[in-house]
Amino acid sequence: MDVLKEIIHYSSRILTYTVFFISMYYLCISFFGIWRKKDTKKVKDQKSFALIVAAHNEEIVIANVVESLKKLDYPKELYDIFVIADNCSDKTAIKAKNAGAIVHERFNKEKKGKGFALEWMFGKIFKMEKKYDAVAVFDADNIVHRDFLKEMNKKFCEGYRVVQGYLDSKNPLDTWITGSYSISFWTANRMFQLSRSNLGLSNQLGGTGFCIETDILKQLGWGATCLTEDLEFTCKLVLNGYKVGWAHDAIIYDEKPLTLRQSWRQRKRWMQGFADVSSRYFFKLLKKSIKELSFTSIDCAFYSIQPIVMILFGVSMLISLFQYCMSIFNVMSNFNTVVYSISINMFTITAILLSILQFIYTPFILVLDKKLNLKVFWYYIIYPLYAITWFPISVQGIIDKNKKEWDHTKHTRNVNINEFEKAN
Repeated sequence: MDVLKEIIHYSSRILTYTVFFISMYYLCISFFGIWRKKDTKKVKDQKSFALIVAAHNEEIVIANVVESLKKLDYPKELYDIFVIADNCSDKTAIKAKNAGAIVHERFNKEKKGKGFALEWMFGKIFKMEKKYDAVAVFDADNIVHRDFLKEMNKKFCEGYRVVQGYLDSKNPLDTWITGSYSISFWTANRMFQLSRSNLGLSNQLGGTGFCIETDILKQLGWGATCLTEDLEFTCKLVLNGYKVGWAHDAIIYDEKPLTLRQSWRQRKRWMQGFADVSSRYFFKLLKKSIKELSFTSIDCAFYSIQPIVMILFGVSMLISLFQYCMSIFNVMSNFNTVVYSISINMFTITAILLSILQFIYTPFILVLDKKLNLKVFWYYIIYPLYAITWFPISVQGIIDKNKKEWDHTKHTRNVNINEFEKAN
């Protein structure tokens, strides 16, 4: 029994130290996102873009994203809008064409999902007589800021070859779920993406609102056909010595799920994709980081194991809660064990202090980007409920990582560009 108690005790301490290290790593990295240099330089509009919207049964929202792309403040001769009507059984293709997009219909019941649709479309782009400097990828529910291509053009002229834009929310105040999603994305933009840009690390592609130089796409091939094609291609880029740039002012407004059920399904798909990608890329990135002393590679490797990190945090939280309950029991039953209980829970106390810091730090980040109002603050108060759900979702994601069935998120938030004053 004593041996078992020692095993449990030391395993708990190892887990606590691991979680503490990961927490400190992400916290320290995030500090570099507090400062943002305003980019005021003027650059000639010169890069040409193929704007690609992947859509599956999106007749409700498809016209809105096409309209917003048509109103971009960029020379019309330097970009074209393409819509992939992927395995659609509704009027997506008709509505996209009527809105002014060049529509390509794809029907393939075996290779389903956004990754396969993009790979198919990229092949068509390469064969076209008209050549483009880069491709930009969007989702059907997006509204795109009018300066998006101007900002991307700047980054490509600076020498970047792959660039991610700022993922904002189209419906942050609809429900507590959309509010929680929005807070998550807003803080990630600053504490995760901008911080890495300031440090010279690689950013992460976010699934939509990113641009890839056509030559890089031809050289490496897309090949990202899993449930998180953005993460897979990011890992592929880093392994081949490239970095993803960050355009903080290239804004894309994305629709967030309205209900916990929709959110759960979407995030489970993300965690399945993460588990799949990390199983194939983590050790390759780790090897590259050791061999080449590459901080960029180890940072990308850490990011790829998000489901494991989430589970470690969840288990650590449960252990801390158990220890806390036991310490209360010991106080009530045997005062002599109080000292031992306190020594075990020192890192729990540290975690509480970090949580207090987080409740000051995150609202501060929201204030920096002018996202904080009374309703958002209320959502932030109940945000921990949303955060806790990541634990079971991550467990499910790892268990089901080999299930490749694409779970489509239905979009219903019909917002026209003319009504969306921010994006205009």
